[in-house]
Amino acid sequence: MTAKTFPWTGDSKADALLADNSLALMLGMLLDQQVKMEWAFRAPYLLEQRLGQQLDAGKIAQMDPEKFVALFSDKPALHRFPGSMGKRAHALCEAIADSYDGKPERIWQEAESGEALYKRLRDLPGFGEAKARIFVGIVGKRLGEGPPGWEQVAADWASIADVDTFDRIEEIREAKRAMKAKEKK
Repeated sequence: MTAKTFPWTGDSKADALLADNSLALMLGMLLDQQVKMEWAFRAPYLLEQRLGQQLDAGKIAQMDPEKFVALFSDKPALHRFPGSMGKRAHALCEAIADSYDGKPERIWQEAESGEALYKRLRDLPGFGEAKARIFVGIVGKRLGEGPPGWEQVAADWASIADVDTFDRIEEIREAKRAMKAKEKK
């Protein structure tokens, strides 16, 4: 993966993993709900440490799901809801192994259009509309690998895809809060 930078965790090693391993990047996006963005995107680094080997969708898909989920529950837990998110992460790896030969980057590198990329993401476990649109933005803005038309389906709100320095995370968090408050009115 020819990544730019992902200064999203406050930990240089975790940030480097996001740049070097496309599965780590996808797992971080998957986990980015009901926990701070920094924690969600740092979790793949902790998971890799617990596995004792590089994150690999094919190898994870072959693991006993219960043993994999247990890695999410070890202290510190990798998510606020380690059981359900561990199962979802395992399911994501299975889908990537089955549909993309274990190579997450094929999801975007082989998509013919932004709409096709969005559909591929929506078909993955744990990727609803918002996550898929945000990840399209990550692919286009942070990786520079967006297929034609990615801009039309990417999130049109402030998201992690817009974070180019760690200092901007709080700015994005505030924009998210303001958007939610506006939706409640």
